[in-house]
Amino acid sequence: MQEGALLPLVRRDIMTTDIKIKQKINLDIKEPPNFNIIYMNDDVTTVEFVVYTLTDILDYNEMGASEKATEIHQNGSAVVAEYPYEIAEQKGTEIVLIARKNGYPLNLKLEPVAD
Repeated sequence: MQEGALLPLVRRDIMTTDIKIKQKINLDIKEPPNFNIIYMNDDVTTVEFVVYTLTDILDYNEMGASEKATEIHQNGSAVVAEYPYEIAEQKGTEIVLIARKNGYPLNLKLEPVAD
């Protein structure tokens, strides 16, 4: 080392401090709310197409799908399924896209399930 060169100062007598962080974890976790998928009746969409969507997308059996299609026709609308929002939205979008592809104006809506 050259004469007169400065050495970096290193202090070995400095105390270290342990830091503890207290966290309160919120365990009050609620399940996401469910939403109803509601089919709206119209004068163009066929009963056969409604039955098809109920059986193919919403896993109804033929008899249950036919009964639900009759309920939709007689009452103007009916709740056809209940799912968490993201699933209800995905299935609803899938149903409407298939309806439009087949030339049907089938409409549906999503509503939160009443407590």
